[in-house]
Amino acid sequence: MSDISQPTAHPPVTDWVHDFDHTDPQWTEDPFPIWDELRAASPVVHTERFLGCYMPTTYEAVREIANDSEHFSSRRIIVRDVRPEITSRNSAPPITSDPPVHKPAKQLLLPPFTPDAMKKLEPRVRAICNELIDGFITEGRLDAAERYTKHIPVRAIAHMLGIPETDSDLFIRWIHMILELGIKDENTLLQAVHEMSAYFSAHIEARKNKPTDDLISYLMNARDKDGNPLEDLHVLGSLRLLLIAGIDTTWSAIGSSLWHLARTPADRERLVAEPELIPTAVEELLRAYSPVTMAREVVKETTISGCPVKAGNMVLLSFPAANRDPKMFPDADKVVIDRRENRHAAFGLGIHRCVGSNLARMEMQVALEEWLKRIPGFALDPAGTVTWSQGTVRGPRQLPFLLGKAM
Repeated sequence: MSDISQPTAHPPVTDWVHDFDHTDPQWTEDPFPIWDELRAASPVVHTERFLGCYMPTTYEAVREIANDSEHFSSRRIIVRDVRPEITSRNSAPPITSDPPVHKPAKQLLLPPFTPDAMKKLEPRVRAICNELIDGFITEGRLDAAERYTKHIPVRAIAHMLGIPETDSDLFIRWIHMILELGIKDENTLLQAVHEMSAYFSAHIEARKNKPTDDLISYLMNARDKDGNPLEDLHVLGSLRLLLIAGIDTTWSAIGSSLWHLARTPADRERLVAEPELIPTAVEELLRAYSPVTMAREVVKETTISGCPVKAGNMVLLSFPAANRDPKMFPDADKVVIDRRENRHAAFGLGIHRCVGSNLARMEMQVALEEWLKRIPGFALDPAGTVTWSQGTVRGPRQLPFLLGKAM
């Protein structure tokens, strides 16, 4: 296994409106004032970086693009420095599919993620949370990202897929290579995709002789719209999608939520006193700290919110920026944990709205409930540094906390 190379550095941004870069350290550290600046300038901005890329800055412009599959293709879903040829080997249906292929591919994935299916999974997720907390509850300080947030979705999706939860470090490594390093380094991305494909191919082969009751066998037994079994490449692509989309996004959302509660004692104390408010608070934390920015490719010239958009460019489809639009959300920059009217776009808009939203909500809710039940007092450790992931998914990667008496 070769070492992971570090991605190529981009020149720093000096003019956000005409030369934005979502991989710039300033954006990674604190994107919110940047989005305000872009939104004040135009509903759609453009950069020459990434071979040409637009970004809608308002909720309405994001919604327009997300609902327009004629002019905006989902065949590329990450804004990167290169645009390699699209093949079945690097696709991940349904997220990389356009109509008419998209709908049947998505419908195949819906049954395992219904609310009823999540109720059956919930006890395992609660057990995972408590097993993790058992490992550090007597310690005065810890990195909550390293010891808690990242392991919950990794182990939950492994449980659903029927693969060893002990392989979680492998999954975390691949996600880092694809969603962060791979933005600027094609070889690193290809290496991760190759390793994931080899890993899942072995599991598919094993199940051909000995079927199991898990998500891999479910996909292998699924039929397309013509009644034919899915090709192995389709199953592989969907498994890569479930692993990537089901882990980094949720661990980032759980981490951002705990980060907020660590630095906002009033909200933390209220949720400890009123645990029934946690589901409502989860929706607001999803809105305020939405982890996922997707992409589209402009395939036909059009106009969005009065701004011309030319084919051949990518689009940085920032659901997090849409969720901070004051025209859509009163006090958009404030976290209001009992906010009732909350039509946020954290799970996307349009036909590609997240298949796993029920899973993510359940994991977030359970992770916060179990943590607050057992660790009602915690704060950021001033001796440590919070670091955030770069690129497509934003969430805390180091989260130094003081617990209880150490505060």
